[in-house]
Amino acid sequence: MTSTPAPRPTPEQLAVLAPLGALSAERLRELADVATLERASRGSDPLAAHKGAARSVFLLRGEVLLMFEGGGTLVVVGGTGDGRLPLNRRQTPVARTRAINDVELIALDDEVLDILVTFDQVAAGETAVRVARSIFSLANLCHGVFARLPPARIDELLARFERVVAKRGEILIHEGEEGDYYYVIESGRCQVERKVGGVRVALAELKAGDAFGEEALASDARRNATVTLASDGRLLRLGKKDFTELLGEPLLQRLGYAEGVERVAGGAAWLDVRYPSEYRYDRLPGAVNVPLNEVRNSFPVLERTREYIIYCQSGRRSSAAAFLFAQRGFRVSLLEGGLWASGRGR
Repeated sequence: MTSTPAPRPTPEQLAVLAPLGALSAERLRELADVATLERASRGSDPLAAHKGAARSVFLLRGEVLLMFEGGGTLVVVGGTGDGRLPLNRRQTPVARTRAINDVELIALDDEVLDILVTFDQVAAGETAVRVARSIFSLANLCHGVFARLPPARIDELLARFERVVAKRGEILIHEGEEGDYYYVIESGRCQVERKVGGVRVALAELKAGDAFGEEALASDARRNATVTLASDGRLLRLGKKDFTELLGEPLLQRLGYAEGVERVAGGAAWLDVRYPSEYRYDRLPGAVNVPLNEVRNSFPVLERTREYIIYCQSGRRSSAAAFLFAQRGFRVSLLEGGLWASGRGR
């Protein structure tokens, strides 16, 4: 038995709402995919199901009576005047509401909405906005590498990216070399390969909006794969120094061994990113083993609501793993200095 997808609003319906009207057509299409379209009957309380939830509820069609805490009422009409603002985001808190007739509403996650509005506002300038909208998808902003980037750094980040035009067959990253750049694909496709037993094996194909090259930069290690253009394309690249300053460090939350033990006692979990042979030898109590080269495969398996304290022997591999997990929105911290610093790995 298949479930029926939740109804979604159209970008045109979102465009009449505030502050959504300031967003580009591309952003509105993305937002329409994650918004929910709801209906409420005459006499009901349309906000009852959203009490305490981190969602903004907009009135699309119909009329609703707002009853404020401490007294006072206001009738809003969908799509006009006060009806363009969220019903539940008023200067005076709303105690309850009543639908004067059958109404249609749109519910949006507050964090998603804030990320989009903030990003478009901070990424000032025609060039910056065009570049940002072409490669920084809603998924990247909410769960990707830029999700935890402080808003004040966004404009500076965009200014430091260098655009590169590359031809099909051109190798951007060579396996075994030191890391120099972090890349985001603006257009085109890239093939990721690695040598296994002397044979080159295809690992993945990357498309517009995907990023690569972060592992070697975050861990100060050598490249673990070769990336080649599978078609003509345009990319944005960020040098290692800028990457570390603007992206790497803001994502890595570091803590000492004693604090890590305390957090694990409170419900967090140790995540050991060394090889299984190392893990078997001297793992921390209760630790889960996810070798660095298997991190991406673990994304669908690990609990996103749980906090993870990531470690390895020295902190080098764990810093790369922590960055990858943080990119995907996991709650992670890095054990500073690894097991060596804790006194358990030597």
